[in-house]
Amino acid sequence: MHLQETILCATGSSSSSGPGAITLHDIHTGSSLASFKQTTSSTQSTAFVETRDGHGGFLLAAQADKSVLNVYNFQKDQLTLKIILPERLSCIAVDRRGGYCAGGTSQGRIYLWEVASGILYNSWDAHYRQVNVLKFTHDGAALVSGSEDSGVGVWSVSRLVDDDLQNELVTPYCTLSDHTLPVTDIICGFGAFPTCRILTASVDHTVKLWDITSHSLLTTFHFPQPISCIAWDVTERLFFAASVQGSIHQVNLFRQRASNVGGQVIEAVGGAGATDVIRIGDEDEQGRRKRLISVGQPITTLALSLTTSLLLVGTATGLILVHDVASHQLLRTISTHKGVPITHLATLLKPPDLFGHISLNLSPSVSLNSADLIPVRPVAPFQRMRDAKAREAHEVAMILPVQQHENDDSYTATSYTYPQSELIRDHAYFVQPTLSDSSGKPSNTARVAELEAEVQELREQLGKAKGVNDMMWETVVQRVISQGKEKEKLKLPQGTNGTQNEASNFGMEAEEAERDSGRTRKKERR
Repeated sequence: MHLQETILCATGSSSSSGPGAITLHDIHTGSSLASFKQTTSSTQSTAFVETRDGHGGFLLAAQADKSVLNVYNFQKDQLTLKIILPERLSCIAVDRRGGYCAGGTSQGRIYLWEVASGILYNSWDAHYRQVNVLKFTHDGAALVSGSEDSGVGVWSVSRLVDDDLQNELVTPYCTLSDHTLPVTDIICGFGAFPTCRILTASVDHTVKLWDITSHSLLTTFHFPQPISCIAWDVTERLFFAASVQGSIHQVNLFRQRASNVGGQVIEAVGGAGATDVIRIGDEDEQGRRKRLISVGQPITTLALSLTTSLLLVGTATGLILVHDVASHQLLRTISTHKGVPITHLATLLKPPDLFGHISLNLSPSVSLNSADLIPVRPVAPFQRMRDAKAREAHEVAMILPVQQHENDDSYTATSYTYPQSELIRDHAYFVQPTLSDSSGKPSNTARVAELEAEVQELREQLGKAKGVNDMMWETVVQRVISQGKEKEKLKLPQGTNGTQNEASNFGMEAEEAERDSGRTRKKERR
């Protein structure tokens, strides 16, 4: 068993292709792993719960053209349950544990159901206009809603399900009302409510960062175009904001600057409050190109991989673009859904109970039926009206995993068995980049690493060649200089001896001339 990351993609409908589908793709090759057909959901209308803790996951898709909610599970490709809703939903959300499901309507109303029992715990008028997006916080303690009326509401789930407060007017935990145009997307940061932060995107060209604890606005990021969707890094270091025009801006929430005492320090960007506005399009051309990804097509949804190394972009033309976060390079394009709009993108580990891909370590005594190995989380039909008697007498089905110790004689390997050694091995496999795709050719990541190693080797060889060249040049120069000095030394003695010879010859001639003159004088006297 190896951890394998997959892409969950939901598509809308088109006149030529008919209804859409929910499809699982391999993130490295783009190949299709599973498909759930006969579903047509719009943006923010698809939700899922992963398979974990010995319970199978499920998928929810609110239909765009009717008041129906389709329910699927990973163990079969057919529709598991069709739920009739009180009215057509414009968006849905499910908490990570699969306990509660929330749905918003075009009239500004929000419904909250318990998934296992189907009981409608609450329904209230949350906004004046259509609810565009709903998101649960990471711990499921709060529900955040964004609407066409430009308002953002934060609702405490514990107050919504409290029986003592059922007859009272529902009031939000806080209201975030700094946007001026419809809210298009919301992302909740990690952390327990209310210490977490949230990002909200709007048609008013802004993305705002909020602190829930103080109910205050931290920073406003202003963009050249209206923002339709956002994706936030799991460590909250950066986020991506996309527009319908096809531009994706990368915004870093931390920056590096020189310290007064020397060196570099890392500091957070913004945080000054409502007056703190950072204009993304005001940087220089080089900085703009470094943080901008131009797709050239209308963008409908964004998602980041589990390791935050890949950015997934869904377009209105049905393409899934996989970009490298570090270099913004387009690694691959998945064109399986070409012609139909991509309405939802998310990444998750491939479910171990995925139909057609069940690969569990089983003993001979264990049945091969996946439903017996990993029971599916119960999903009951949702109530269309609030019923106090049902809330008082409701029962929630729970499945407890088998608790056995490996030393027991009756111990049998089940789907819940995951030894620590196997977990460490799978984790090491998961974090390592894939060296090749299904065709056997090196992947882009491996190719980049190979080219970088080759460049480093060439640089080392170039340095050695330069060193040899410099050594040869210095040797030649030193040899020429030494030869010149030796020639000068040899010429200097020859010149000195010649001068002395000439002087001696001149002295001898003078002596002979003096002798001749003496002889002439003697002759004259005689």
